[in-house]
Amino acid sequence: MRYRKEHKQATRRRIIQTAGRRFKRDGIDGSGIATLMADAGLTNGAFYAHFASKQDLVATAVADQLREQRASISAQTPDLAGLEQYVRAYLSVEHRDNPDDGCPSAALLDEIGRCPDAVKRAYTDGLLAMVDDIAARLAPQDPPSARAKTLSVFALMVGTLQLSRALADRQLADQVLEQGIHNALTLLNAEQQR
Repeated sequence: MRYRKEHKQATRRRIIQTAGRRFKRDGIDGSGIATLMADAGLTNGAFYAHFASKQDLVATAVADQLREQRASISAQTPDLAGLEQYVRAYLSVEHRDNPDDGCPSAALLDEIGRCPDAVKRAYTDGLLAMVDDIAARLAPQDPPSARAKTLSVFALMVGTLQLSRALADRQLADQVLEQGIHNALTLLNAEQQR
């Protein structure tokens, strides 16, 4: 039976979305094709109608996750208050406790670093698009001047979230998040005032 193009696109979209969540929850290496396809309600055989390999799916899912993250930043007001809202949401208890609904960087960065170049390129392109949007808010007259600072602030936020997730002491984990918010906002405010 032949499916219409819309059906194939919708099925591909469902695979990408469910894989993105599964990768963030169980890791790339911990997510086999059979599990990913079962999550999407499909058979293993359907996988290759949409992707050349698991790495192809990983690159596509990572790019998709970063596009969604970029859209959530763009939905904030285009000023420092909007960035503050984003920082607070990113370094929240809710984000920490729900990695499958969150940032692909905080959940997958160590694995992406060991992936083939195509996955690294998809990650780099998506990350830089997001970072450049933030840099344009911080330094509207000269966004490239704020790119390195923005990357550093994002790295601080990712590391803060990862550390908070790894701590067994919930009170300490919450304190790490609060300090991370303070540190990120201090750096962003300093860049804005430059």
